[in-house]
Amino acid sequence: MRTDKEMMVKGIKKLAFTILLMFLAPVVIWQAFKNEGHPFYWPVLVIGLILAIYAIYSGFKGIQIIVDALFGGNSRKRD
Repeated sequence: MRTDKEMMVKGIKKLAFTILLMFLAPVVIWQAFKNEGHPFYWPVLVIGLILAIYAIYSGFKGIQIIVDALFGGNSRKRD
């Protein structure tokens, strides 16, 4: 059983993107709460919450891809 290097790189890229989102989402949410009187309060808050939820989802998917690459998951298609 070998490690699928292409899948591993894909998973690492996904986790790198997750780390970016994990820093970006709280900053956007903080900016929204800092400017509660601004007309764009709600849109910025919603965007921040969507980014936070996607960061969590992306983290789980990245870990799942890496585990599948290491242990040969069933979702991998062989030609």
